[in-house]
This record gives sequence, C-alpha cells and structure tokens, in this order.
Amino acid sequence: MAQFESLGLPLRHAGKVRELYDVTHDGLPRVLMVATDNISAFDHVLSTRIPDKGAVLTQLSLWWFGQLADLVPNHVVSTDVPAAVRGRATVVELLDMVEVECVARGYLTGSGWLEYQESRTVCGVELPAGLRDGDKLPEPIFTPAIKARVGEHDQNVDFATIARIHGEELATRLRDLTLEIYSRAATIAAERGIILADTKFEFGLRPDDTIVLADEVLTPDSSRFWDAQAWEPGVSLPSFDKQYVRDWLAKESGWDRASDTPPPPLPEHVVAATRDRYLEAYSRLTGTSFS
Repeated sequence: MAQFESLGLPLRHAGKVRELYDVTHDGLPRVLMVATDNISAFDHVLSTRIPDKGAVLTQLSLWWFGQLADLVPNHVVSTDVPAAVRGRATVVELLDMVEVECVARGYLTGSGWLEYQESRTVCGVELPAGLRDGDKLPEPIFTPAIKARVGEHDQNVDFATIARIHGEELATRLRDLTLEIYSRAATIAAERGIILADTKFEFGLRPDDTIVLADEVLTPDSSRFWDAQAWEPGVSLPSFDKQYVRDWLAKESGWDRASDTPPPPLPEHVVAATRDRYLEAYSRLTGTSFS
C-alpha cells in the first residue's frame, strides 16, 4: 500500500523507497516522485522507517544534479510539490527508462569482492591478483546489473549482456557516461574527506534519444561512502550509508537470511545511528546542515 495515497493522485508505481504519481505540470504529463522513509536491505523493505531519510535523499540528489549539470541532463522539472511531500518530492520528466543498474566501482567490496574471490573478475572485468576487500582498483570499472523486482536480487552481468539487450551503441554510451559521472563525483567527495567506493545510476531516454540521469543520485542508498581518514583495506570500514543496517541484520539481529522470515524491526539505537550517518553524509558533501 502506498504511503501517500492521501495526495489523491493516480499511483504509477510504488517501489522499495519511492512512490511515483501521475501529474500534469505546465500542461505536460509528468511524474511526482516521492521518497519515503523506507529502508531496504538484502532485498527486503524493512518494517522500520528512518526519520527524515526520504528528505535527505531528495535534497542530496538535487545537490548532486547541480554538480553534474554540465555532464548530463537530469530528470527534475520542478520542486514545486504538494505541501504534504515538500522536501521529499520532485516533479520529474516522464522518460523511457533503461532497465539497467549502471554501477561504477572504484574500490573492491560488496558483491564485487565476493565474485573476485571466486574468479578474479567482477562482471567479466579481469582484475589483478592479490587484492583485498576495500582495495582501490587500478581504475574505475563498469559493472552493470539487471534490475530485479521487489523481493528479488539484482543480477550482476557483464557488458556484453547489456550490449546484447540494449544494443552496442546504447550500452557504450551508458558505460562511458557512468564512469565519467563517477570520476567527477569521486573527485568532489575526496575534496570533502569521503571515498566514493561505488555507486549506481539509472538513466532514461527522451523521445530524441537523449540520455537523462534519473531516479536518485549519489546518496547513501545508492552509494558506498567511506571516511577517507579511516580507510584501510581488509578491515571493516566506517561508512556513511546503510551498510550499518546490513551489518546489524547479518551479525547482531539473529535473523536467518536464508529463511522465509522477514527481517526483524530495527531497534531504536540502530534507527538513530543510521539517521545520523545519512545526515553526516549530507552535511559533509554539501557543506550545509540538513534542515
């Protein structure tokens, strides 16, 4: 059930974190994209919400769209939205979304680390021997995934698979743009003492085939942010993202990921610590306090 049905707008889609509603803006069909306070982990939407999370994601995405405006157009049309969702919603273009999670990795960790240990590759990209969890890669790599339905796991694939599905030309454009955006964002983050270990982007197409950056961008939901001063490969790294929630579920909650049982509710201290991490990511990156 959608959380913002009280808006009285036609619901187009309700995802793990965002709800999309059909609206008309300046006489054109648009979409109202609302970020909820939901948090997901291990392909589950948790029953506990993180206060202010949706607003943090929306405001941080808007800041990043501004930083990237000379590289790629984005889907935001207006921030003039109903009062009930002000700060957590934007009016965006209606695009033909490309069904690819465009992932860029500058560091080896997460699912990439798991695959590397088995094959010394990540999504078909061969890597040097002897790397550790958390190591910086020789150069950033494009490791796409096929977006899964809610409750299912995104499928990591190689570039050839994306080229086969979407054509060589579009696949190449997606790869090159993903790596270009990652490079810009990693530089900006580094200036603020943050390592952008990896991130994922989603793109849509306008009728003229212009590629547009959509959804959220470079937030703690879609990126791994590490404290540059504390970075040390091979150890658990302090992060400004939802890894804290994943760690609690996997190591402390007693929940069996292999079972059919949904994850347990988050205790208050985990909710508070997660919210603090999102707020710190926002303030360190933008240089302003969230309000």
